[in-house]
Amino acid sequence: MSDITERIRSFSDAHVLPLEPAFLQRGFHAVAADLERVRELARAQGLFAPHLPVAMGGLGLSLTAVGEVSRVLGRTPLGHYSLHMQAPDISNTELIHRWGTAAQKERWLVPLAKGQIRSCFSMTEPEHAGSNPTVMSTHAVRDGDGWRITGRKWFTSAADGAAFAVVMAVSNPDAKPHERASFFLVPTDAPGFTIVRNLPVMGEAGAVGEAGWASHAEVLYEEVYVGDDAVLGTLGGGFAMAQERLGPGRIHHAMRWIGIAERCLELMVTRAASRELGHGQRLGHKDTVQGWIGRSWAELEAARHFVRATAESMEKHGQKGARLEVSGVKLFTAGMLDRVMDRALQVHGALGMTDLTPIAFWYRHERAARIYDGPDEVHEQVIARDLLGRAGMPKPERAS
Repeated sequence: MSDITERIRSFSDAHVLPLEPAFLQRGFHAVAADLERVRELARAQGLFAPHLPVAMGGLGLSLTAVGEVSRVLGRTPLGHYSLHMQAPDISNTELIHRWGTAAQKERWLVPLAKGQIRSCFSMTEPEHAGSNPTVMSTHAVRDGDGWRITGRKWFTSAADGAAFAVVMAVSNPDAKPHERASFFLVPTDAPGFTIVRNLPVMGEAGAVGEAGWASHAEVLYEEVYVGDDAVLGTLGGGFAMAQERLGPGRIHHAMRWIGIAERCLELMVTRAASRELGHGQRLGHKDTVQGWIGRSWAELEAARHFVRATAESMEKHGQKGARLEVSGVKLFTAGMLDRVMDRALQVHGALGMTDLTPIAFWYRHERAARIYDGPDEVHEQVIARDLLGRAGMPKPERAS
């Protein structure tokens, strides 16, 4: 573990973990003021936004190093927010940093990087499969020197309380499927932008206001007008940019999942070693529980090495060169997390169903790991088709 990673782990253990019980049992607003003080302390100690370039106030860490930090912060639900590495801001920051104009960076990137505002990401639609962003109904129509955006999105992460949205909409309907959509930067106070609701997810309606980073909103765009200066990157480049966004994002997610799984394993071991069953027996004496612990450790270690090797491959060969590994990492690590969380909850019994530990919180929120950023089945197909293609299997003929 590097010096900076060790410092961040110590910082999180000392200042973030103590806030966890109040957050789990009473919600974000119970710790909002304390968490803001933690963020200020992180700034003072030079730990804030480690993913950003030094010129933007960050630490300029590599993708691999950011992944290690993400793993450490993933050990608590508040970890990433404490250092301003929460989704979707981290990926939106990368998008604007790479593709934004000087004016867009001044208006949106600078305050976003400083943690003065938040953003949301608006791509998925209720009518279409989120795994295929070439098919969407939201459209942007030319209107003078700007665009009118109309459509309905949902699972717009962190819309509640965000200053702007990164919106994907069809701007070139007659182009090839992968060249039809564009990204637009839309202020959330623009006329016609409406948050319909925060979607209820496994019994939780999602946080509101300052805690909106934890919510998933349904958003209605009713002829929302933006100027040409709202186009992010090139017209028709939305799909390619989305793929560029997803690659590093999958590494960030995977390392965060590893951090969650590590904490779940720690809790599982502690519970098994201490829970008395009577007659001198502890829960950890049971063969079944020992099997869960051993398998969880092995799967976790395999995932950790897989993700690190993939991050290093991306740094060396680029996202396209590591495409197969990225799909494998997303598929394997999400499944690993699902299994380890389930075993940890089972070992805790009825306690595991409560919010007296973070396991139930993660179980509610992280089951989606096998769905977002491409469901398991899509990544299985990506890998299989690549390998089958190498073996010489021809592509199927299109139906006439």
